[in-house]
Amino acid sequence: MSDTSKHDQRIAQMTFVSVYPHYVTKVEKKGRTKEELHEVIEWLTGFNDAQLQQLMNEKATFEIFFEKANLNPNAKLITGVICGYRVEEIENTLTQQVRYLDKLVDELAKGRKMEKILRV
Repeated sequence: MSDTSKHDQRIAQMTFVSVYPHYVTKVEKKGRTKEELHEVIEWLTGFNDAQLQQLMNEKATFEIFFEKANLNPNAKLITGVICGYRVEEIENTLTQQVRYLDKLVDELAKGRKMEKILRV
């Protein structure tokens, strides 16, 4: 996959807090909880609820969000298609990390078991 730098830059400058309500709505509409969403985010990034709230208060961009994250070493096990892109083939590291998060949220909303989402 060849990402354009314009697309990558747009993702980098997007704030996490602007996308977070959409994640919550997506999972709650499918019968999952905000707590489960936070569990998935914590698995991927290492951020607990307080750290997540702080990043939202700071209006951290995805670039800053993932710079501060302690990415789970098993994140490389996240594969599949999200937003029309095969996650494992995305070349830009930050764009790939954001799509990892999108993919996990999508799996949660689709009712996948938590053990499978967290690659246990």
